[in-house]
Amino acid sequence: MGRRSIDVEALCAGNRTALARAITLIESSRPQDRQVARELLTGLPERTALRIGLSGTPGVGKSTFIEAFGLMLVAAGHRVAVLAVDPSSARSGGSILGDKTRMEQLSRAPEAFIRPSPSQSALGGVARRTREAIRLCEAAGHDIVLVETVGVGQSETMVADMTDLFVLLLAPGGGDELQGVKRGIMEIADLILVNKADGDLRATAVRTVADYAGALRLLRKRPHDPEGWPRAMPVSALDNSGLEEAWQAMQDLADWRRETGILAETRRKQAVQWMEREIEQGLRTRLNADSQVRALLSDLRVSVANGDIPAEAAADMALDRFLSAPVVPQTPDAP
Repeated sequence: MGRRSIDVEALCAGNRTALARAITLIESSRPQDRQVARELLTGLPERTALRIGLSGTPGVGKSTFIEAFGLMLVAAGHRVAVLAVDPSSARSGGSILGDKTRMEQLSRAPEAFIRPSPSQSALGGVARRTREAIRLCEAAGHDIVLVETVGVGQSETMVADMTDLFVLLLAPGGGDELQGVKRGIMEIADLILVNKADGDLRATAVRTVADYAGALRLLRKRPHDPEGWPRAMPVSALDNSGLEEAWQAMQDLADWRRETGILAETRRKQAVQWMEREIEQGLRTRLNADSQVRALLSDLRVSVANGDIPAEAAADMALDRFLSAPVVPQTPDAP
């Protein structure tokens, strides 16, 4: 079996090594690997999982929450996959990739799979191949897929466009913390969980939940929400309090969307949105693969920076050059 070959039978049987290799394959940008990845994805069985996006402010305890939440789900008979997108270095391209260390107990559970992936240059910190990784996890039999984002920012919209539910994890705090949460993030959140609702912070967490619940009521009701949603709830990853209630709330919302057809319609729209993003990414990749276009772009950047050519005109020149000649791909790396 070749180095880039994937044992599809082992993958579909839930073999974690085969799943990890498959994700490594689909994350590769090498032309020959992309072709193998497309064939792999096309031949996967149609399995589906509940896809849950999760984000939160730094220090809120996302990894601790995911481990406690994941262990609870595993104990209930679920198979859980965690796709944790780490921030990449803008200079070196390296990433922290520390989630397996922070989720030591969950990573040892046979029914769980944790995959940290560098965000690289993808918009908002979401790895470009995260959606494909979700497909692979579903094919491997994981019925719950958690997608953890880098943090509160532009990535939330990206994650919301590839998941069924979006959960925002926040810490207990007062009005200043509430003001610091962007309205846009509040508008896409299905469930706000105030973590660390234990010990001396329990009373503060309860008040914070009330504050966020009030803020959510002020937002315009979304047509895809049942009565009482979105909502805020207290949880503690430290003593596991509130986790079962939060999971029940997620199931109730997912069931309602499934029964009303909203879930299926949302996934259809997400698939189209992802196709459009792939077209945009593919065009940029092909532009950069053309040596003549790359040389022209280098000159155009200087001209635009000096004010010699308007940015719009420079973009048209680059696209005209690209469309006037076939793209010559870069020589792939040696296998």
